[in-house]
Formats: sequence, structure tokens, C-alpha cells
Amino acid sequence: MAYRVGQRAATSRLRTDFPSIAPAPGSSFPFSAAEIEPGPCPEIDCLRGRIAADVLAEAEARAAAIGVGADRVLIAAGVISEEDYLRSLADALGIVFDSLDGIPRERCPIDNDRLIDSVAAGMVPLRTGGDLCLVVAPRGTAARRIARLIEDNPELKRRFRLTTIERLNAFVFRHCAGNIAERAANGLKMAWPALSAAPPRWRPNVLLLAVVAIAALAILVAAPAQTTLVSEILLATIFLAWLALRLAGAVIAWTTSDPPLALRVNEFPVYTIISALYREAASVESLLTAIERLDYPPEKLDVKLVVEADDDDTRAAIAARKSRVPVEVIVVPAEGPRTKPKALNVALPFARGTFTVVYDAEDRPQPDQLQRALQAFCAAGPELACVQACLCVDNTADSWLARLFTAEYAGQFDVFLPGIATLHLPLPLGGSSNHFRTATLHEIGGWDAYNVTEDADVGMRLARFGYRAGVIDSTTYEEAPARFAPWLRQRTRWFKGWMQTWLVHMREPRRLLDDLGLPGFAAFQLTIGGNALAALVHPLFLGWLVYAVWGGAPMWKSGGVPVAMLAGLYGTTVVIGYGTSAFLGWFGLARRGLLSTAWVLLLTPLHWLLLSLAAWRGLFQLVASPYRWEKTEHGLARNSRLADRASQSLSKLERYLSRFEAAGLFTPLVPEAAVTYISADRRPLPVASAGD
Repeated sequence: MAYRVGQRAATSRLRTDFPSIAPAPGSSFPFSAAEIEPGPCPEIDCLRGRIAADVLAEAEARAAAIGVGADRVLIAAGVISEEDYLRSLADALGIVFDSLDGIPRERCPIDNDRLIDSVAAGMVPLRTGGDLCLVVAPRGTAARRIARLIEDNPELKRRFRLTTIERLNAFVFRHCAGNIAERAANGLKMAWPALSAAPPRWRPNVLLLAVVAIAALAILVAAPAQTTLVSEILLATIFLAWLALRLAGAVIAWTTSDPPLALRVNEFPVYTIISALYREAASVESLLTAIERLDYPPEKLDVKLVVEADDDDTRAAIAARKSRVPVEVIVVPAEGPRTKPKALNVALPFARGTFTVVYDAEDRPQPDQLQRALQAFCAAGPELACVQACLCVDNTADSWLARLFTAEYAGQFDVFLPGIATLHLPLPLGGSSNHFRTATLHEIGGWDAYNVTEDADVGMRLARFGYRAGVIDSTTYEEAPARFAPWLRQRTRWFKGWMQTWLVHMREPRRLLDDLGLPGFAAFQLTIGGNALAALVHPLFLGWLVYAVWGGAPMWKSGGVPVAMLAGLYGTTVVIGYGTSAFLGWFGLARRGLLSTAWVLLLTPLHWLLLSLAAWRGLFQLVASPYRWEKTEHGLARNSRLADRASQSLSKLERYLSRFEAAGLFTPLVPEAAVTYISADRRPLPVASAGD
């Protein structure tokens, strides 16, 4: 995907030369109109004489290479602001630049829902006198098309007005903030009420569970010994089936060689990046740096940072950080639950990309991740609606909890999920680095604002709508909680969300079976319900095992079962559970080249007890505060494998360069280039993209 070497220096000058080339605000052009020759990109003819000819030529060359208008190149590079450019273009075309300030709602002749949806297209109709005009915030090559349309038919001047993306967004928010908040909070509930965890909650489930509980109690009273034994065997069977599915993921072959990418860079679509931030001022710098290092044309990135209205610190951090890519900040209206999925839903109508990816504040995706996702979508048919990148803990050395987290993530994302994705079973997505077809995300209702594990729910909902999810061989590095209290809060939320998801989708079990088929239905029960059930029953099994071995008597007075049989049942279940988890963790660590961390798997029994504590706490919260979002704090990591490797690579590079320089074979023109330079095609130096 690399561009010509000559374009690299040319494009880099777009960011550095303009201050010395551009006239001061309000000054006249240095050339007369008669001296200005039109170029191949009419959308920037309005800038000829105002910006140096070689810079415009470089912008035109890059625009042709990546398939956008030259205006987008200049704006993305920071050569000119979008508003300055569009005011110049409007003057040159003889049309109006509309700031949209003070425009009353009645001048827009469409309803609020259509007005919200029009933002993604970048245009909105307005009544002007007795006429109807189209106010356009140009993207892609729209400015070029408008310029040519007006050149061919000057009568169209009164039909078009120009505005910026920022002003268009502000206009829609000003008039539709309540609708945006309502759709973000209750859109899924309104479209598919049976698929939302929104109140009123789970009444069909409560009735069904009550009937089952009463029947079980009656049977237990009538035949306590037999009922208890059957229950224990049933729980053990479910638990072992859950473990068997996890092992199946490990033995399924996963081919990591991707098919060749069918698209050239000028065919790359716009890609939306959404990151929901709350109290994440400390993470803004690393997040934007990671986005800037993505190997994707910045002119085709649509970056949305979504912040809460009262989060002034995060907004200030974003404003203070000079980004290399255009960034839009979306403020979440206060209505509805304060959850990550609601924030994502607020941003979704404004997503302009063909594909959308969700990143968390602490994420550092590998630079080629968007291309790998695009590669997977192009190789598959439209039934592939989502791909999940592998998540990997970076601050492993911070504590034994972080090491356990590393092993668990390695087993989940490098072993288990690729296996069940290969089997085309419903995929319980991770909460980050999910890449979606944007249209499909709209089709299924976006995220459930009331589900505290919106990722797992979306994975199941995609499957119910007939789509599938896959896994790509690309890594996103994350920070794991290294202390017990933050770890417990995060795991409590996860378990509560899995229980929510199970209850929601089991409202209509027969329909769920029809939607998923028998294999998918079984996988849902084991991956969503089984995760929670295994953690809830583990201390019971452990307690029964201790009682059976050391108590020396059956757990009931009559009709008892030999102690050896009880010990065998409980012991086999517990040992297989520990062994399976440890094996998956070991296998994942081996794939990651992190076997030096594998000793922490000896703490698997302790880890399971902690998981059980989080599960029971999650069950309590499910009843007492089902929508409470216990936020995970980020920016607390003390160690980073990526940073260590980058420092080591940089030290080696500096030693080599110093030897060449001492021998007179190399003269550093820009000494800091090895640390900070990112080439025109957004491909970082090797030190900035260290592998696993």
C-alpha cells in the first residue's frame, strides 16, 4: 500500500510549509486571477495563488492516488481549515456559505428522524424564500462534483449552499438533541423490544423462572436425595459441556494467512473510528497517537471521540492535543442511562464510514488493523457483518492479576474465539476492536444502551439476524486492571451483562432456537449462560467436594450415594475445569511468545474463586442496580511490553547510526526522525510497530 517515495516528502511538506506560504488572514492574493491556471482538481482552483503551486500539485497527486478530492488532502494535512476552504470555494463559485447559525427548525422540511439520518450523508435541505436548496458539507470528491455541476449549469448556484461538517452537526444537535438522546437510549427498545434489556425488565423470564423454581422445590421436597443428585449431575454435565466447547476452540485449525487484498488504496472506503471516553484525560494522548499510526489514509478516516457533557477534563485534553488526523468530538446528551453503548449510539448516526470500528481509551491497535479488517470483509460475502481483532494485555508485569489477565485474554482471543468463529457459531465479541459494516449495525438497532456488556449482546444479535462474525489476525494492546478493586468492579459488570444478555435472548427460547439453529443455540447457552453459571456454581462444587472428602458422610440422610462417588463427581469436574482453563491460557501464551508468564497459571484455583466472587456480586447487582456501569480506570499501568521493545529497538538503531556517522557514511538531516517520523502512507517505522 506504500505510495511513491517522492510523494512522501511532498505530502509531509503539506503540514510544514503552509505557514510560510499562506498570506496573513485578510491579505490579498499574491497573483491576479489572470495569472492563475486551472488544475486537474477544480475544487482547489479557488486556492491557486493563495497556496504555493507545488503544495497544490502535491495535494492533487495524493488525491489521485487515494481517491479523494484535493480539498480533503489539504484539510486533513492541516494546510487550511475546512471553513476557510469552503468560504473560498463558495466565493469562487458564487454561492452562499451558510453558517447555519440562527436557522429556525421550520426552514428544514424533513422530520427529525430524517434530519438526524441526513448528517451521515453530509447534506440537509433548507427553504430559502420560495425555493428549496441543499446545504452540503462536502466529503470525498463532493466539492469537485459541485464545482463541475455549477460550471456546466450556472443556474444551479441558487440550489446549493456550503457548510462545514462541524456546523452541520451543531445544527442537527441544536434542533434534535432530544431525539438523538431518545434514539441512543431507546432505539433498540422501540424497534425490537424483545431484544432490549431496557425496563420493564424480563417479565416473561421472571414468570418462567418462578414456575421452574416452584416445580423444582416440589420435587426436592418429595424426593430430596434423588433430586439433589440429579441436579448435581446436570450442573456437572453443563459445566463439562462448557469446557468441551472451549477445548473445541483450541483444536480447530485457524489459518492466519489472509487472502490478498482486492482493493487498491484509491478504492479504500471511508472508515469510522468511534471511541467513547469518560474521565479519560490521561489516555487521550496515547489513543490519538495510536489512531495516527494506523496505516490508512487519514483523509478517509472519520474519527469520533464521544464524551459526556460534564467531562470537562477529557474535552480539554482533546482540545489541547494537536492531532494529525481530523477528529470530531461529540458530546453525549444527559438523557437516559450513562453507559458506553448509549454513547456509541449517539455517535452512530454521524458515522460516515462504510465500516465502523470501536476502540477504548487505552487501546493501541496494530497499524495494519483497518486494512486487515477490510481484507476480511472483501474476502467474505455480505453475511460477514463484524470482525473481532485479538485483544492482548500489555502491562503484564504490573501484578499477578495482570499476568492472569494476560493468560486469560490469550486463551480467549488467540485460541477460543478463532475456533468458534471458524465453526460459524455466534461470537461473544470483546468490548473493543469490533469492526462492523456500518449499514448492518444500523439494521440490527445499534447497541443496547441498557446492557452493560453491549459487545456480547451485539454478537448474539448479529447471529439472530442471520449474520456472522469473524476474527482477524491483528492485535490491539490494552491495559488490564492490576489491582483487585478495579478488577472486581470490571468483572462484576461483565458477569452482570452476560446474565442480562442471557435473560434477554431467552425471553422467547423457541424463537431463539429458530434464529440460531441447534448448534448456535447450544453455543449461546454455553458461551453466555455457561460463563456466568460456571462461576456461580464453582464454589458450590468446591464446597461439596470438601464436604464429601472430609465430611465422611453423604449430604442427605437417606437414599445416599457413596462418598467416593460424590468425591469423584465433584473432583473430576473441578480438576477438569482448572486443567482446561490452564491449558487454554498456556496455549494462548505460547502463541503470543509469552510462556515466561505461564507460571501464573498455577494460581488458576484462586482465579476461579475470584471470578465466582465477581459473579455473585454481579447477580446481586442484576437485581439491585441492573444498569449501574462500574467504570474501569485507565492510565494506571506501570509497565508496557510495547514501550520496552520500542526503546530497545531505538537504542540499537541509535548505536548503528552513530557507527555509520563516525565512519562518515551517514549524516543525520533530522536527528529525531527515527522516533517521530510517520511516512506519507501512514506506515510507521519498525520501532513503532513492534510485533508480538
